[in-house]
Amino acid sequence: METPLDIYSIIGFFGTACIIGAYAYLTYVDEPNPFILHGTNLTGAGLLTVSLLVHTNWPSLVLEGFWAAIAVFGLVKALRGRTMRDTNGG
Repeated sequence: METPLDIYSIIGFFGTACIIGAYAYLTYVDEPNPFILHGTNLTGAGLLTVSLLVHTNWPSLVLEGFWAAIAVFGLVKALRGRTMRDTNGG
């Protein structure tokens, strides 16, 4: 079975690049910005989900759902931390 390289596959490749880029960023930067890290992961999961909705692979689709949920949790945590710092004057 051969899957064509269509627009949805290309979108999926961009999602893969986002997730790999976020992991590399986490690895190489001493103090990573959580908004860049989790935002890039969320973008990657979203793009891969678009691809997987057309070229369905259920285990990968479930993985992207968890990946996106963790990224949203990380963004919310970062926003709460920023709010606390702003409220406390620091």
